[in-house]
Amino acid sequence: MARTTVETAEAIIDQPIPCLDKGFVRLVDYMGGDDRIVQSARVSYGAGTKSYRQDRGLIHYLLRNRHTSPFEQVVLTFHAKMPILVARQWVRHRMARLNEISGRYSVMQDEFYVPAPEHVAIQSSDNKQGRGTALPLAEAAVVIDAMVEEQKQAYAAYQAQLERGVARELARSNLPLSLYTEWYWQIDLNNLFKFLELRMDGHAQYEIRVFANAMADCAKAVAPIAYEAFEEHILGAVTLSKSECAAVARLLAGEAHGLEGRTLAQFESKLAKIQASIASETPDEPQLPSA
Repeated sequence: MARTTVETAEAIIDQPIPCLDKGFVRLVDYMGGDDRIVQSARVSYGAGTKSYRQDRGLIHYLLRNRHTSPFEQVVLTFHAKMPILVARQWVRHRMARLNEISGRYSVMQDEFYVPAPEHVAIQSSDNKQGRGTALPLAEAAVVIDAMVEEQKQAYAAYQAQLERGVARELARSNLPLSLYTEWYWQIDLNNLFKFLELRMDGHAQYEIRVFANAMADCAKAVAPIAYEAFEEHILGAVTLSKSECAAVARLLAGEAHGLEGRTLAQFESKLAKIQASIASETPDEPQLPSA
């Protein structure tokens, strides 16, 4: 099989997608696309590429039933620039290969993340790791001014240490998490979908959601049918716990759901997602070989 070239992916290769105030994501390279997924899935019984509708049906079938190894045949390489606070969340997704700029070898640039006023908020009262209500713009401006001043002081101290001859690996120690870093990050499509499922979710920190959305655009360009299946069966889907399934059964029977507290809030959030769903075109069922 010849190397896969995807027209929509070629159109965005090396084109930076701006993220936050100074960051970006750009697709550096890719290997494979939708056709690589269907070829690798069909290799076990010797059938090649079928029609578009049959290929689409097969890809949906694979993802719906969590047959994910064919998606690992597709690989994307990104060059990204992000605040260290984003990088430290990002790097928790370990099924990837990365190479990051080193503050031991290089002098770190005077580039810091400064949030937009509308994203400056108080601590959430019901989410220990998230933001709550946004501050009034005047108060947000005070917070931002203080952040910028602290960043200037930190970088000036860093430069002073370098001028004293202090080793770069030590001089960088007091630089804050808002400092920008860069890396090359390579991941297969299956694990990228797992990353996107978590980092595009509304509960993820805003800053990393921006980067996840940019990478989602790249994944959609590389493998549009696979990304459609991801939206259909994972991103737009809802998973119910055993207790939630029992609650649905009680509701269908005309009874009270029987849930309360945080469990009820989570259940209602899932119901709201279901009610807001928009149906997509049903893919054809693939013709699978008999045993």
